Amino acid sequence: MNKFQGTGVALVTPFNTDGSVDYDGLKNLINHLVDGGIDYLVSLGTTGETATMTKEEKKKVWAYTAEINNNRLPLVAGIGGNNTLAVAEDIKSFDATGYSAILSVSPYYNKPTQEGIYQHYKYLAEVSALDLILYNVPGRTMSNMTPETTCRLAHDFKNIIATKEASGSFDQFNQIMRDKPEDFLLISGDDPITLPMIALGASGIISVIANALPRQFSDIVRKCLAGDFKGATPAHLSLVEFTRLAFAEGNPAGIKAALKHLGFCDDTVRLPLIKVSSTLEQSIIKEIEKLGQFA
Repeated sequence: MNKFQGTGVALVTPFNTDGSVDYDGLKNLINHLVDGGIDYLVSLGTTGETATMTKEEKKKVWAYTAEINNNRLPLVAGIGGNNTLAVAEDIKSFDATGYSAILSVSPYYNKPTQEGIYQHYKYLAEVSALDLILYNVPGRTMSNMTPETTCRLAHDFKNIIATKEASGSFDQFNQIMRDKPEDFLLISGDDPITLPMIALGASGIISVIANALPRQFSDIVRKCLAGDFKGATPAHLSLVEFTRLAFAEGNPAGIKAALKHLGFCDDTVRLPLIKVSSTLEQSIIKEIEKLGQFA
């Protein structure tokens, strides 16, 4: 279970200016993150603009990510959706070479009941050859997975090993920490609250910000996991403004603007997302330079 302690990064998918997948940019990014000291990679989560990618593109990106990573770090694949049978088929047909787990978002748009969410994950757990990480992000799914449902799944299925929690509710985090199995991991799904979540007992973060700032972010997480919250706090606070700017006009447009400035990939996103405004881009660049990050 320790392989998902620390800093995971939800990889962006770099695109060329014509909108095609930029594999050189992806290679640059993966090497940047490995060199930056992060602990594991998440390929094709929400930050990877998965909703706009074809099945064939996803297969190629997963395979290429595994190839470039070359077993240097644990890999997680994002495979989710709101059609349980279709998600199950995607999981069954997934080439798991090089991957350790699947991150699967709670069904969006349909707004299932808690029993519906439970049955969805039960179905996936029973067909998956890999461990599963739950993902609760009510701001995107418009439906919250309650602590009761999370912990019920955690107790009932040994291959459901963690939850990425992006509800922002400390009441919910407290209940999960109290009622979960001992080896089940609570993972932060929001960059700004990683420090207080680890103080509660979270195992770390699946981060967006760390795409651009892997060393700074992973250093903060390592200090927190070692109990040195006083030592981690100044660096944590120094990233508050950059984090705010990176999400000000949506994810991943902000972090891609930062990555373009740092020279890793272009800032192209696929419609319906658009690039950040020039004003915000300049603010992001100024903040990166203030943090000592230069291309």
